[in-house]
Amino acid sequence: PGAPPPAALLSSPADSPWSVEDILTEDDEQDRVPLQKLKLLGESEELRGLLLNPHLRQLLLTIDQAEDKSSLMKKYMQEPLFVEFADCCLGIVEPPEKENILPE
Repeated sequence: PGAPPPAALLSSPADSPWSVEDILTEDDEQDRVPLQKLKLLGESEELRGLLLNPHLRQLLLTIDQAEDKSSLMKKYMQEPLFVEFADCCLGIVEPPEKENILPE
């Protein structure tokens, strides 16, 4: 009951020292996720379930506070729990196209 509403998790304070535009180069633009899709992350029960895991939360905090985020991300992509989290996020913001899914 004490959890903040999903939108609150995604909003950044007005006094935030940087904006998305500050960290994205033109090459990064193609990787930019529209805000509507980011909001879907906050509405995902599956993602919320994963985020209840204290180990995953610690991994995310460590990345957030790290100087060299990209090398740490590479390391964490070897962690099954982190990969499950990343796959869940990607599945929400970039759902697989139906016609490309092969029947099992």
